[in-house]
Amino acid sequence: MAVSFVADQSGYDAEAIAAREAEILGKPQRVPALKLDEVGQDTWDIVNDIRKTIGLPPATDIPGYGLTMAKHPQIMCRQLEMGMAIFGGKVSARERELAVLRIGWLLRAPYEWGEHVDIGQRYGVTKDEILRVIEGSGAPGWSEHEAAILRAVEEILANLTVSDATWATLAKSWDEQQLLEFPMMVGQYVCTAIVQNTLRIRLEEGNPGLTYR
Repeated sequence: MAVSFVADQSGYDAEAIAAREAEILGKPQRVPALKLDEVGQDTWDIVNDIRKTIGLPPATDIPGYGLTMAKHPQIMCRQLEMGMAIFGGKVSARERELAVLRIGWLLRAPYEWGEHVDIGQRYGVTKDEILRVIEGSGAPGWSEHEAAILRAVEEILANLTVSDATWATLAKSWDEQQLLEFPMMVGQYVCTAIVQNTLRIRLEEGNPGLTYR
């Protein structure tokens, strides 16, 4: 039975989470990933050209999600370009990761959630804050701005826009470029979670999925 998505769902229901993971991870991946030695030079060039623009060395490996998307190099390239632009964007890495974690949780996205528990901690999100992300914007302990970031994600997923009150709070701390970037960033990670969920992308080693804290 499919798990219904409710945008304001915030609590941890072990039974519902188990059902969600069974729905996505308990069945075969819908489009099999390439093996690393099957990746064409054009795809390696795409990956390494984009890495070079942000000062990263050439890649020696590609995660399973990338190996799946490599079957459509044009789409892979466009997604990588947008992802890298956002990753090096105007919204701080910590703020971005709070938003992405909330997206991954609300969309019940095992791959995205699990990967960003680790990524978030690299950029200053604490274990306690990861637990509070599950509770959402109403959890005690957030600053006014942090609560507004999480609330904006919740509002976008529930109503496809941000309320005036939440926008005004974000605008106290963010400039116009950050405000322009934020909904695009949310859309990028929502899109990624939907693709990963729909294709039933296998979890990477060390990613326990929605149970990760």
